[in-house]
Amino acid sequence: MNCLKDGFLHHTRSIKAGLTLTTISSNQLVDLYSRNGLLQEARKVFDEMPERNVYSWNAMISAYVKFNNFKEARKLFRTANSERDLVTYNTLLSGFAKADGCESEAIEMFGEMQRKKEDGIWFDDFTLTTMLKLSAKLTNAFYGEQLHGVMVKTGNDASKFAVSSLIHMYSKCGKSKEVCNVFNGSCVGFIDGVAKNAMLAAYCRVGDIERALSIFLSNPELNGTVSWNTLISGYAQNGFEEEALKMAVRMEESGLKWDEHTTAIVLNVASSLKSLKIGKEVHGRVLKNGSYSNKFISSGIVDVYCKCGDMKYAESVHLLYGFGNLYSTSSMIVGYSSQGKMVEAKRLFDSLSDKNLVLWTAMFLGYLKVCQPDSVLELAREFIAKENKILDSSVMVSILAACSLQASIEPGKEIHGHSLRTGVLIDKKLVTAFVDMYSKCGNVEYAAKVFDSSLERDTVMYNAMISGCAHHGHDAKSFLLFEDMTEAGLKPDEVTFIALLSACRHRGLVLEGEKYFKSMTEIYNISPEVCHYTCMIDLYGKTNRLDKAIELMKGIDQVEEDAVILGAFLNACNLNKNTELVKEVEEKLLDIDGSNGSRYIHLANSYASSGRWDEMRQIRNRMRGKELGKFNGCSWAYIDNQLHIFRSSDTSHFKTEGIYSMLHSVTKDLTETIA
Repeated sequence: MNCLKDGFLHHTRSIKAGLTLTTISSNQLVDLYSRNGLLQEARKVFDEMPERNVYSWNAMISAYVKFNNFKEARKLFRTANSERDLVTYNTLLSGFAKADGCESEAIEMFGEMQRKKEDGIWFDDFTLTTMLKLSAKLTNAFYGEQLHGVMVKTGNDASKFAVSSLIHMYSKCGKSKEVCNVFNGSCVGFIDGVAKNAMLAAYCRVGDIERALSIFLSNPELNGTVSWNTLISGYAQNGFEEEALKMAVRMEESGLKWDEHTTAIVLNVASSLKSLKIGKEVHGRVLKNGSYSNKFISSGIVDVYCKCGDMKYAESVHLLYGFGNLYSTSSMIVGYSSQGKMVEAKRLFDSLSDKNLVLWTAMFLGYLKVCQPDSVLELAREFIAKENKILDSSVMVSILAACSLQASIEPGKEIHGHSLRTGVLIDKKLVTAFVDMYSKCGNVEYAAKVFDSSLERDTVMYNAMISGCAHHGHDAKSFLLFEDMTEAGLKPDEVTFIALLSACRHRGLVLEGEKYFKSMTEIYNISPEVCHYTCMIDLYGKTNRLDKAIELMKGIDQVEEDAVILGAFLNACNLNKNTELVKEVEEKLLDIDGSNGSRYIHLANSYASSGRWDEMRQIRNRMRGKELGKFNGCSWAYIDNQLHIFRSSDTSHFKTEGIYSMLHSVTKDLTETIA
């Protein structure tokens, strides 16, 4: 009876003839009615059966499970005279495992099956794979590992279905290494594309791209869009962006079209490569196929333009497709912050009710980029007040950087105390930030304590400590730290030698400076940069070794075009009172950096200090009529947790009247004392 119509006819004829259906016929009718959703008719046939076998019970319970009527299925299963076998248990177990909210009953059912061994009920492959699926659903790796152990003990771990289920479970639980171990230890192939894709994803997560490619190339008939996307994403996540793009091209060449996931992945690759060309090509493709309504794609396009620095295009796309899209808005905030456009970034930032750590960090870094440490500290107070979270180490690093810029030690100490009280993991980056902050705030002893307490050190941490010692005149300590660093097997970099050369410059140590400068190129194969040259030129200038400075200048490539190096050389010439060289360097400097007002002022001051008033007036006259840029000098004081900034002729401070009154009084007293 495969047809419902035939079943009805057979059932009707039996009733009219007064015949009692056989158990086999009744079972067939129960199964037929169940398959067609006629549960009431199936139950009526079941109830009227004079004799039932285990198949009868299984058919009826299976029907209830199929239509999620677990109340009746459970009731029928617990009936005193019901007949049960392994199929009965597996049917109910599978139903509980699949249904939301019945997971605990599935676990109880599995436990009951284990206790029924003496009654001939014992689990099989289906039971264990069902429970593995449940572990995957609950992402409970611990329970899944226990099941895996049972499978190994009972020899149920070798079939294709078992291997695929284990791969699926470990993959869902994020256990990539275990996924690889299961596959490497098996001798079976894939039963479907799902298991294959799980394997691809696992090998990509652990960074074994070669093995992932090998899996991808095997059983090519199982490769679908998900397989291609997984491999493309794997290449991108492991730093092989160019290969990811090539694979995306090959995907289309194989006859498969990109879906929205492929497009989103390629956009991420374009962002990572900062390739405006690829970003625009994908943008054009999106406009043609209309997939810009996908929020991940529209935000991906915005992100590409932001990462490439094209904020005009980013703004246009955001207004057209990303307005109200959290991901797009986040990309815009990060983009504005990276370019130092903090007014626009703060406007969008304030428009969001929920802010994640990425956005907070972007804002902190943006304010640091434009050297607004007071804004960083203000934002930190906002973070603490609104987020009600323990400060993340990345946030603390940003706040400490602001303290370093302001030389404000009190907020830095508060952050240090907070990290110790809350037990935040103090990693190498955070230790380095503390060392840098204490050094720049003038407390090199505190910096040394933090440095000494760290068991793991890297080159960046050593650089911070060496720089701190060098800045505060502890040149011998700087040199000892350098020796410790190299003995520990750490390789110095450009920053290390800037710190060492600065220490030599401050103390006029020519021989040591030359030794480090020479070792930089000959031992560590580091090419000198502008900062290294300026340190050496300053060192020679301060020690009256202008001849060595001139010799060094001759060996620098394109020195005629570098204003910083020429500026250092000009200062050395001034210190050594070589007027001919001063005039020669002056002309070169004004030719290549004539728009910088600081250059004119520096030259005018140098002429004035040597009594060359005519030359000074000439420089002053040349300044007139030019639109020159110059940063305003400023001073600041951190008093009672508040920053006070002062500029020349400043009247913006709220205590301006009292400040100028005190300044007038002090000036008057000094004048009278001198007189």
